[in-house]
Amino acid sequence: MPEIIFNGPAGRLEGRYQPSKQKSAPIAIILHPHPQFGGTMNNQIVYQLFYMFQKRGFTTLRFNFRGIGRSQGEFDHGAGELSDAASALDWVQSLHPDSKSCWVAGYSFGAWIGMQLLMRRPEIEGFMAVAPQPNTYDFSFLAPCPSSGLIINGDSDKVAPEKDVNGLVEKLKAQKGILITHKTVPGANHFFNGQVEGLMAECEDYLDRRLNGELTPEPAAKRIR
Repeated sequence: MPEIIFNGPAGRLEGRYQPSKQKSAPIAIILHPHPQFGGTMNNQIVYQLFYMFQKRGFTTLRFNFRGIGRSQGEFDHGAGELSDAASALDWVQSLHPDSKSCWVAGYSFGAWIGMQLLMRRPEIEGFMAVAPQPNTYDFSFLAPCPSSGLIINGDSDKVAPEKDVNGLVEKLKAQKGILITHKTVPGANHFFNGQVEGLMAECEDYLDRRLNGELTPEPAAKRIR
């Protein structure tokens, strides 16, 4: 898996990149947890998400936000990290101009950044938000959320309590034109200790079903009977 360095808004960014053999393959960007709490692109869940998309033929990138590993710059409380994610997507798209669609998957802090990226980039057609933290971060920018996706959390998560995640899910499910799938991993905490296999099984099932044309809203014409 090639190690790469590309230009970000605050200097060079370090990543791992696996191009698909197909020129028009979709792109997947994976975003890591909070940089100030040990989050890096080598986090086990980030790696497993990367590998999941790669196995399904996506052109896939995970990278370190500014100030982590060999990525230059300093932590910027989300604003700079969103710019890093946008630059990462720009970089992959510059190498794969025939790719028409993109997915973003983020874990914890990365889920918050990923959802913001989703709002800015209409080519993102699917998302995965693993253990998002609506009790810590403001998700009110999702008005409306533009794409269908998966929100998945553990029911024993003390960092992002289940009731807060449920509140976010209910708000998004009320929006028309998208389908939010919500899954809970029984007994899992914020770090999915001992539960990564169960988490990934749910993520893989969701992605496979989406790639099979499921779990998106029916076109309006079909609903008129």
